[in-house]
Amino acid sequence: DCIKANAKSCGECIQAGPNCGWCKKPDFLQEGEPTSARCDDLAALKSKGCPMTEIENPRGSQQVLENREVTNRKKGAAEKLKPEAITQIQPQKLVLQLRVGEPQTFSLKFKRAEDYPIDLYYLMDLSYSMKDDLENVKSLGTALMVEMEKITSDFRIGFGSFVEKTVMPYISTTPAKLRNPCTGDQNCTSPFSYKNVLSLTSEGKKFNELVGKQHISGNLDSPEGGFDAIMQVAVCGDQIGWRNVTRLLVFSTDAGFHFAGDGKLGGIVLPNDGKCHLENNVYTMSHYYDYPSIAHLVQKLSENNIQTIFAVTEEFQPVYKELKNLIPKSAVGTLSSNSSNVIQLIIDAYNSLSSEVILENGKLPKGVTISYKSFCKNGVNETQEDGRKCSNISIGDEVRFEINITATECPKKEQNETIKIKPLGFTEEVEIYLQFICECECQGEGEPNSPICHDGNGTFECGACRCNEGRIGRLCECSTDEVNSEDMDAYCRRENSTEICSNNGECICGQCVCKKRENTNEVYSGKYCECDNFNCDRSNGLICGGNGICKCRVCECFPNYTGSACDCSLDTAPCMASNGQICNGRGTCECGTCNCTDPKFQGPTCEMCQTCLGVCAEHKDCVQCRAFDKGEKKETCSQECMHFNMTRVESRDKLPQPGQPDPLSHCKEKDVDDCWFYFTYSVNANGEANVHVVETPECPSGPDIIPIVAGVVAGIVLIGLALLLIWKLLMIIHDRREFAKFEKEKMNAKWDTVSQEAF
Repeated sequence: DCIKANAKSCGECIQAGPNCGWCKKPDFLQEGEPTSARCDDLAALKSKGCPMTEIENPRGSQQVLENREVTNRKKGAAEKLKPEAITQIQPQKLVLQLRVGEPQTFSLKFKRAEDYPIDLYYLMDLSYSMKDDLENVKSLGTALMVEMEKITSDFRIGFGSFVEKTVMPYISTTPAKLRNPCTGDQNCTSPFSYKNVLSLTSEGKKFNELVGKQHISGNLDSPEGGFDAIMQVAVCGDQIGWRNVTRLLVFSTDAGFHFAGDGKLGGIVLPNDGKCHLENNVYTMSHYYDYPSIAHLVQKLSENNIQTIFAVTEEFQPVYKELKNLIPKSAVGTLSSNSSNVIQLIIDAYNSLSSEVILENGKLPKGVTISYKSFCKNGVNETQEDGRKCSNISIGDEVRFEINITATECPKKEQNETIKIKPLGFTEEVEIYLQFICECECQGEGEPNSPICHDGNGTFECGACRCNEGRIGRLCECSTDEVNSEDMDAYCRRENSTEICSNNGECICGQCVCKKRENTNEVYSGKYCECDNFNCDRSNGLICGGNGICKCRVCECFPNYTGSACDCSLDTAPCMASNGQICNGRGTCECGTCNCTDPKFQGPTCEMCQTCLGVCAEHKDCVQCRAFDKGEKKETCSQECMHFNMTRVESRDKLPQPGQPDPLSHCKEKDVDDCWFYFTYSVNANGEANVHVVETPECPSGPDIIPIVAGVVAGIVLIGLALLLIWKLLMIIHDRREFAKFEKEKMNAKWDTVSQEAF
């Protein structure tokens, strides 16, 4: 990626990727290499000979500017903190220095404070169908105050009402209907769009008093103008009296709603401007501006940290549940037909909203991305969209978010940016100042109009020339008008050659700039681009066998390797035989392989000999004749067996053991008397053979005759007794069978006699 970026300056290089560095060493480039070759990954630059001190590689960082600890306070504590002194999110301000492609990660902590102040504004539909509901709401102030004291000691409540736009066809505009839109003897107030009846107050009795004076109004169509009212409640913060605390808006109705576009029915085409238009606490521009869209409402509710509770009847539950899915930090409760359950509905909805924290960030600058990972209660961790939120949070619980911010490009004007992250429905936020690393430090040390850059035609910075407009070349030596001049091409041809830059580059300002290969590891170089690093001899499918570097089509081998493809190893370790000799002393080691010179021997170390005796068998007769004066070579011992030094030892334990420097063979052989004798055979570094032999052979003792004879006799007697017992047993069985047969015949004879007498 670094090379493909074709960076002409250090700034362009570091924007190509987080692993790209720029070598500012002046003599770093080889002949034919473009300025962009200074930009590469750190390992490649280092391998090309650029010291780490000469590599520009700025990294991103972060600094916390404000880091107040989250508030630990119990309900009913002696100290009374102002809302702005309570901290639920940490840190509050930080600076991130971002380099393109390099993420910066920081941790954000959120803790629900106990006894946190609450502002609740009750916005009620006063169309005729809500008549019985109004009676129950009149006593809502004091009753709700009592219930909310269980949650917070700082609670304020306000009240507003809405009906519909005051134009046809939403209401009847006849004078009589404008005075009293209800039929019969019903006493109803004139229709209106939205009224702020009571700004937020801590006096519950005042709420009851003012709400008690309200009267039902009426309109023609079923959907109501509630969206106009919600918009004004959200944006008229001063008139409503919102504080920077938990803000709840309870929207109570038994009907649907109009939204953007519906105003055309009344001839209203101007889109809602999202601004406050309250005069004497009444919305005065309902006839001028259309209803707000759902997206517009979402934006304003979020900007003003308002959490919405829709208290609607069973009939309209499906509609408002769909609306809830579009409005973050909102809840829906089922309102009874006369609003008798409104207090419990508010308590349940508040608990549901406050048990979930959802992080929201403002609009991101172009080229900046953000991701979240949540660390919630009970070890629940989430990423992606679910990483923004944690659920089932109780008062006093602490959760953590890991936020990752990455720049994918530098802003065009290189200006700093600010983004804000906040939990939905809360006024606190984290302010993040973004500073972008788009230039290298060495660029600030550049020399404008430097004489190095062809008499001042460029700025010499970071080891290279950044050419002025209209100039080109490594040293800005040419103007753009001269680039295609045929006179310049002559400087780019080798002697006796017609090829410009060896057909591997292009001629710019009389100098070859070698072209790049698709594989960025393959590079053309040289004054005429005649060299490359990929057309060297290969071995095992690898350039230079993987044991060298290809420079200008010739392999430069690593130490211990030689050959045109660096495929010849000078290491003799693979040729070392088990006796410590190279090729067993019977061959030469060539390129790490034994070339056996003795035709009887073969194998990787010339140790295999199909027709040879082993060391022990080979020296058995000589050891026997010299140590014990017997054996086949007894008569010729002094002539044939004096080629080794012999040492006698008392026992096998005294024989040399494995681990000594000289190769050693342990032998066990039989002599002419069938006795075992033990010896070792070794050859030292000087080629001298040494034999150590146990001085006393182990001869097998003769058999003990008496036990053998006694055992044989005892065995014969026992076998005879066993046969006799078996014969006796068989005879007893036979006699018993014969006796039984006799008894049976005897009984038959008696029966015959008795039968004859009877006749």
